[in-house]
Amino acid sequence: MIDIYTEKKESKDWILQNDLYFNLNTSNEDLSDEDIKLIKQIDGAKITPDKHIETKYGIGTIRNLSSGCKTLLNIVKHPEKVVCVEECGPNVLQVIFTMDDIKIYMSRPSLFAIPNDVKIRFNDTDVVTGGTGYQRWWRREYERREALDL
Repeated sequence: MIDIYTEKKESKDWILQNDLYFNLNTSNEDLSDEDIKLIKQIDGAKITPDKHIETKYGIGTIRNLSSGCKTLLNIVKHPEKVVCVEECGPNVLQVIFTMDDIKIYMSRPSLFAIPNDVKIRFNDTDVVTGGTGYQRWWRREYERREALDL
């Protein structure tokens, strides 16, 4: 199940600034083989033995990863936290929506392919399945927001 929260909350259990959180915390943690595969998949980067990244643009530090890749690694490394995914592109969101037991924050929908069998819970209440359920939930949410003039 993927938990989506649509209202922003300031909490130590939330990561709203992914680049900053990654640079100060996640980047200092050991990378698993799965983490390295995700970095290659999302940013096309290889990890060097001294924990630098090598891309078609040259060599940089792990802090030079894209915001989307940093967000994905924050989710993987800290599944107990609610992570903001608003800076993620469709390529990262497609990976995120294949995961299980994660918590994310998004205040608006994004267009990307969602597997038909993924279970999504919005704001700890409404459970939907797949892309159709996701789109239907957001449509109702926008109708609610419009009715309340939000």
